[in-house]
Amino acid sequence: MRWSARTLIGIPYLWLLAFFMLPFLIVVKISVSEMEVVSFQDIVTWVDGVLSIKIKLSNYLYITQDALYFTTYLVSLKYAAITAGLCLLIGYPFAYFMARADQSVQPALLMMVMLPFWTSFLLRVYAWKALLSAGGWVSGLLSALGVDHLLVALNLIPGPGQYLNTPFSLVLGMVYTYVPFMILPLYANLSKMDTRLLEAAYNLGATPWVAFWTVTVPLSRAGIVAGTMLVFIPCVGEYVIPELLGGPQTLMIGRVLWDEFFANNDWPMASSVAVVMILLIIVPLALFNKAQAESREGAR
Repeated sequence: MRWSARTLIGIPYLWLLAFFMLPFLIVVKISVSEMEVVSFQDIVTWVDGVLSIKIKLSNYLYITQDALYFTTYLVSLKYAAITAGLCLLIGYPFAYFMARADQSVQPALLMMVMLPFWTSFLLRVYAWKALLSAGGWVSGLLSALGVDHLLVALNLIPGPGQYLNTPFSLVLGMVYTYVPFMILPLYANLSKMDTRLLEAAYNLGATPWVAFWTVTVPLSRAGIVAGTMLVFIPCVGEYVIPELLGGPQTLMIGRVLWDEFFANNDWPMASSVAVVMILLIIVPLALFNKAQAESREGAR
């Protein structure tokens, strides 16, 4: 049993080692290497009995000095946080309705959430590009309802009827794309909740609204955290949606990475940008998980 347990635990660690840690270390190596024409100089060399270690940190220093990278990191984090928040506002009621719906209806509702995945991600983004452009029916509907004047007041679009290549189109595209990633973990969490706790709250005099905030929301915290991470993390490095639906005001780190890799052909610089982006995501997430584990141990 002990050998079986170790094997079971070891398989995910081997998966992470092979498909995350090793590629990440390769990227780190490239980021501190000197690039030649089509190759990279070795960090560690052994010549005539002399061991030399050459690590280039100028790329990381340049990231801290150039305002472009700092701005794009902040913009990426900002739009990822806005997308995660809107997905939570939209996804939580939907997931709650799915979890409380009749058992015979739940498979159909679940299929509705998963149905967009049957279509290519790129085609769906291109569809929004057509819908929001001049002559698109979504653009016409928003203009007919007068929503464009509100969006102009919020500085989300430059003028009435100009929805494409704006912060509005970027956020709309990302929310549409990633809201299923919020709904699915929330539904999995809410469907397992013990409804007798709500009955106990009602018996103690709690109103439905109070019972929701004091019982349902705390019990669904794990689903909220999981859904938020599933939305926030890929949104930070998103490239396709900002490229097709965003504009100059929405330059995100994914586009900067693409430019460094393919336009400038500066792989060490691009790798440095990627390493910093990964650390911006992983370090806060690791600290959060540690705090969560310590709070659970304290509760016990």
